[in-house]
Amino acid sequence: MSPITIRQNPERSRFEVLDAGTVIGRAYYADREDDGLRIFYHTAIDDEYSGRGLAGRLAAQALNETVAAGLTIVSVCPYIKKYLEKHPEYSANVKTPNPAILEFLSGYLAQRTGR
Repeated sequence: MSPITIRQNPERSRFEVLDAGTVIGRAYYADREDDGLRIFYHTAIDDEYSGRGLAGRLAAQALNETVAAGLTIVSVCPYIKKYLEKHPEYSANVKTPNPAILEFLSGYLAQRTGR
């Protein structure tokens, strides 16, 4: 296996795990810029790379960069939510999803999929 890298891809609103330049994992988000929220809604690692701790590395970098950018973390993604439960050091930078946030996310996703 070649060196694994993690990067943010703002054009696609996601953080990516790459193996030799090939995307093998993603943490998708939607930014609600009016109040500085970054809503994580889906995280996935390709099956052939599972069990290597890559999702945890992806989550850590995505959350660290989100906090460093001055944004508040909102998780509707089960993986990110579980990660946050195990890492209370992020608690000051986390907001619980509410109906307004979920409505925003629903509209965001509908717009991205053209529905």
